Amino acid sequence: MDTSVITRADRLPLALLGVVLVALVWSGIGPYDRLTWLLEVLPVLVVVPLLLWTRARFPLTPLAYVLIAVHALILVYGGRYTYALTPFGDWLRDTFDFSRNHYDRIGHLMQGFGPAIVARELLLRTSPLRPGKWLFAIVSLSILGVSATYEFTEWWAALAGGDAAGAFLGTQGDVWDTQWDMFLAGCGAIAAQLLLGRLHDAQLLQLDPYVRLKYVPVESARSAG
Repeated sequence: MDTSVITRADRLPLALLGVVLVALVWSGIGPYDRLTWLLEVLPVLVVVPLLLWTRARFPLTPLAYVLIAVHALILVYGGRYTYALTPFGDWLRDTFDFSRNHYDRIGHLMQGFGPAIVARELLLRTSPLRPGKWLFAIVSLSILGVSATYEFTEWWAALAGGDAAGAFLGTQGDVWDTQWDMFLAGCGAIAAQLLLGRLHDAQLLQLDPYVRLKYVPVESARSAG
């Protein structure tokens, strides 16, 4: 096997890992609230070791790694300030005359956008599903389920932590905040599949030759058999 190809394939994930780790350390130095920081960055603390552990035997596409890294950066930035107090969210509020800091909306949109591509990749590579309407629907509904579970987690954290977990809940007085969060995650999942589906398919075909069989029309596969 060509070792130069392996080196090129590893270069992007390693660069993304370095950026995420630097951002994680930065966010953990004097965050606004330590408990909120821990709750917000916990997915990063779980996913990064998992990706390192599975990298050798189950590498992901470059697109998946980039989206995971972007999502991680959004989480660690929000964890440093709390979502309601991020400077970027304040800038958006002041610039566009929003009624609140909408950084949490960005986070939940990305909660659907990035994981949808990861879910799509896992399903195409490990299940009988083929590209098409069923895959699109199952990915979208799965992301909505993950988003709902995350809302349950925020609710339970608020019940357990009381006022101390209020910043993690981050409703900012919006009675429809939970519904907005799930709606945006769903929109992100749909948008990711529509906008990045072809690029993702091309990278999957290059990464995993087995997936190529799923892109052969059913009629052709039967006639070939």
